[in-house]
Amino acid sequence: MIYLSKNEKETQKIAGNLALKTLKLKDPVVIILEGELGAGKTTFVRGFAKALGIKAKIKSPTFNLMKGYKIPRNSIFHIPYSIFLVHIDCYRVRDHRDLATLDLKTLFRSPQNIVLIEWPERISKILPNRLIKVHIDHIGRNERKIQIVKSK
Repeated sequence: MIYLSKNEKETQKIAGNLALKTLKLKDPVVIILEGELGAGKTTFVRGFAKALGIKAKIKSPTFNLMKGYKIPRNSIFHIPYSIFLVHIDCYRVRDHRDLATLDLKTLFRSPQNIVLIEWPERISKILPNRLIKVHIDHIGRNERKIQIVKSK
């Protein structure tokens, strides 16, 4: 699916729609975010988190590498167990071995995690086969083309 966004608010709305769809999935969810520096990957994560009811200020975890947020359980989502949004930023990572202590493969397999990864190409060797790819391109000063593809 391809979307055109004219500003950050529209990008966040597109992300929010995807977030609500992922809650319906029973399988583990890994979403990779591709795009050049400044494309809007973190803006996308902010919209995704907001739609899930996360109130925390979302910043890219470039130096921490990973940040987790508990998705609030409320009557809107009908979630029977705790779910976490895990935001990973691999910008400073050379390859997957830099993250060996984080046990990402286990994180990716848990249906209790929705994992969003910026700069995923740096850990491509350990990414699961089933994932959702979000590619963001600049098409103007504030405009973005957002392509969302679910792998088979």
